[in-house]
Amino acid sequence: MTPPDRLRALLAQPGFVTMPAVWDGLSAKLTAAAGFQSAFLSGSCCAASRLGGPDLDLISFGEMFDSFTMVHRAAPDLLVLADGDHGYGNAMNVQRTVRAYGQAGAAAILIEDKITPRALTAAGKPCLPREEARMKLRAAVQAARDSGILILARTDCRPTQGIDEAVARIEMFAAEGADILFLDSPADDEEIRRAVAAAGGKPSFAVLT
Repeated sequence: MTPPDRLRALLAQPGFVTMPAVWDGLSAKLTAAAGFQSAFLSGSCCAASRLGGPDLDLISFGEMFDSFTMVHRAAPDLLVLADGDHGYGNAMNVQRTVRAYGQAGAAAILIEDKITPRALTAAGKPCLPREEARMKLRAAVQAARDSGILILARTDCRPTQGIDEAVARIEMFAAEGADILFLDSPADDEEIRRAVAAAGGKPSFAVLT
């Protein structure tokens, strides 16, 4: 089975799938040795490791892809969800990013709806207009057909546009073919329940800190 097929089968089982964050070969080896089947190549952790600071969208596609290569070589059986950030540009950049990770052996890739480059003077995380976010996600889903890599669609619009818009985006992403859905920054358990319901039976992703 391919990595995407293996992850799809894992997600079809009842219960949670825990994905520890990894960022280099050692963290990948430790994760695999601890018995985990899957891991999340975290942009935040890669940025902290490489740049010594927080994730401010400074890390590049090349640096993230290099981190994935280290992780995959160190633990080739680990099912890796790669952080594709915003796809590093427009819809064509998104397709290039998705295809590269799919061809390299990633099981899934996260694509978010934030504006890039990030306006550091803006409050929160400004997001793309809904229709532009739709087109980028649609491009990701189309590119994923080459390798079968799963697409995780993330919305960051909750803090700036409210939970209703965030839920609407999750519904939209699910309808466009995203395999996994992710509401960033939920305010409470009720918002998490709304996001899971909006996914329409597809798996939902959450970050626990």
